[in-house]
Amino acid sequence: MQFGIFRITPLRKLSALLMASALLFSLVLHSSAGISDEKNSVPPPTQLPGQPALLVGVAWYPEQWPESRWEEDLKLMEAAHIRAVRIAEFAWSAMEPTEAYLEFEWLDRAIALAAKHHIISIVGTPTAAPPAWLTFKYPETLRVEVNGQRVQHGGRAHGSPTSPKYREFCRRIAEQMAKHYGHNPNVVGWQIDNEYGYALMSYDEGTRKQFQDWLKEKFKTVENLNAHWTAAYWSQSYDNWSEIPIPQQGANPGLMLEWKNFITYSWTSYQQTQIDAIRASAEPRQFITGNFMGWFDGFDHYGITKPLTFVSWDDYVGSGHFDPDWNGLMHDLMRGLKRENFWVIETQPSNVNWTPLNNSLNKGEVRARAWQAIAHGADYIGYWQWRSALNGQEQYHGALIGQDGQPVPVYDEVAMLGREFDQLSDALRGTRVQSEVALLHSYPSRWAIDWQKHTNRYDQGAILKSYYRVLRKQTDSLDVISPDAPLAQYRLVAAPDLNLISEATAKHLSEYVHNGGHLVLGPRSAMKDEFNALLPHTQPGFLAEALGAHVEQYYALEKECTACGSLGRRRIFVVGRANQGHCS
Repeated sequence: MQFGIFRITPLRKLSALLMASALLFSLVLHSSAGISDEKNSVPPPTQLPGQPALLVGVAWYPEQWPESRWEEDLKLMEAAHIRAVRIAEFAWSAMEPTEAYLEFEWLDRAIALAAKHHIISIVGTPTAAPPAWLTFKYPETLRVEVNGQRVQHGGRAHGSPTSPKYREFCRRIAEQMAKHYGHNPNVVGWQIDNEYGYALMSYDEGTRKQFQDWLKEKFKTVENLNAHWTAAYWSQSYDNWSEIPIPQQGANPGLMLEWKNFITYSWTSYQQTQIDAIRASAEPRQFITGNFMGWFDGFDHYGITKPLTFVSWDDYVGSGHFDPDWNGLMHDLMRGLKRENFWVIETQPSNVNWTPLNNSLNKGEVRARAWQAIAHGADYIGYWQWRSALNGQEQYHGALIGQDGQPVPVYDEVAMLGREFDQLSDALRGTRVQSEVALLHSYPSRWAIDWQKHTNRYDQGAILKSYYRVLRKQTDSLDVISPDAPLAQYRLVAAPDLNLISEATAKHLSEYVHNGGHLVLGPRSAMKDEFNALLPHTQPGFLAEALGAHVEQYYALEKECTACGSLGRRRIFVVGRANQGHCS
C-alpha cells in the first residue's frame, strides 16, 4: 500500500465509506508514510505549518452577537475540536461604519479570543456585501440588471465588478485589512469576497464600453471579429466597436462566448485588485483563496484560480441526500482546477434554506460527506454556519448552535469528526491524490453546448457523471482537468463532450496519443474552434488524424433502442429509422 502519494486511496477512499473507526485506524497504523515522488516532498499548501494536516472549521460572525457571548461560543468550538474560524467576510459595515472611519478593535478582540482557545482565523474580504453608506452615496457602484434597473441595497452580490468606483472601495478595504492583519500571527490566510457575486454582471453603458475595448484588444480589427463570428449571417457585421452589444440569450454564438470570456476577465481582474492590495502588506505565509461552487459555470474557473494559493469550495447537498458519485465528481473537479489539494470552506451541517424542500441530512451523513472529501484531497472541512442568525435572509439555515445558543444534535457528529481528524492528521500529512485516469472538462465547451443542445435530453452533468461513475469503480482515483493540463501521467484520458477545441489543444491531445496515451472522445467532441465557430472539417476536426476516423453524420435521438458492441449492451436514444433488431 503506497501511502505517500494516494494511489493509496485505501485510506482516503475507505475513510469516506467506513463508519467503523477501529477499522479506519487499523488501516492507518498498517500503512507506509513514505513519499515517492518529488512533488510530494513539498507539503500541500492546504496543510498549514504548525497545524494538524486535517482541520475542522466554521463560519463565525461575532459582529452579530454580544461580545459577552463570544467566550462561550469559542469554548464550545474548542470542545468540538474546531480549529479554525472564517471571519469578517460580511462585516464591512462593522469594520467601516462610515466612509474612511475604520473600527478593527472588535475584530482584534475576536481573533485574539479565538487564539486563546487554539483556534486560527481566516479573514474574508467583505466585498460581497457593501455597506449602505457606500451604495447610497455612490449608486454607480450597484449593478444594473438586464432590464436597466439598478439593484437595491439590502441583499448581497449587488456591487458591480466592473465599476471603477466600487473596485476602488474594494481595494481600499482589502488594503486596510491587510495592513492591520497581514502580520497577525493568529491570521493564517485570506478569502477573497464570497462566491464571487454568483458571477452576476452589470449591464450599464460603462460595462458595455469595457466589453468593447476588451474585444478590440483581443481581435485587433472589426474585420477579424466579423470573420470569426461569421457576422455576414443575418447581416450581423459590425462597422465599428461601439456597435457591439452585450448579448442576451439567442445572440450570435461567437458574441455569447466572448461575453462569458469577458465575465471571466472581469471577475479575475476584480479578484486581482484585492490580491495585490493584500500581498503588498501581508506576510507570505498567509494564503489567499476564494470559495467556488462546484458545478457553477458563471466563469472559467481555470483562469480565475491561477493566482490563488489553493482552491476552496462550498459543498452543499441542498434538497435531498448525499450522492457519492456526484459529490466525488465535484471534489475532483475542484481539485483539478489547480491539480492540488483543496479546502471545503463551506458545507451544510444539517439543512439549507434555499431549496423547495430543505430537509435535514441523516445522522452520520455529515460525517460520511466529510470523510469522502478527505478521500478526494480535502484538508479542511468548514461548516456554515456556527449559529443561526436571529434575522436576515438565512434564518432557517442549519447551524451547529441554535438560536438559543445551545448545541443542536449535529454538533456531536462534528465533534466526533474533529476528534478523528486529530487522530489521523499525522498519517495524512504531506499526501496528495495521484491518478492515472482523467476526464477532460472545459467551461467554454459547456457554455457552447448549453446554448445549442440540439436535444433537451442532453444533460452535460449527467453525461460527465456517467463516465465518472464507471471509471471511478475501476481505479483508486480519477482527475477532472482542463484539456490544456499536462497529460503524461495518465494511462487513459476521456473527453465526454469537448465541443470547442483550438489547434493548439488538438496538438496537445494528439501528442499525448502519439506518445502512447489512450484518448476517448465523446459524441459532441471537436465540432467547433475556440471562437465557437463550426470547424470546416468533419468531426472530430483537428483530431481526425489521431482518431483515424471521422463522423459522417450526427442525429438528435428521440426514442430508445438497444446499442450493442464489444463493450456490452446499453439503452440509448435513437432517431428516425432505428434498427429494431436485437443483439445477437
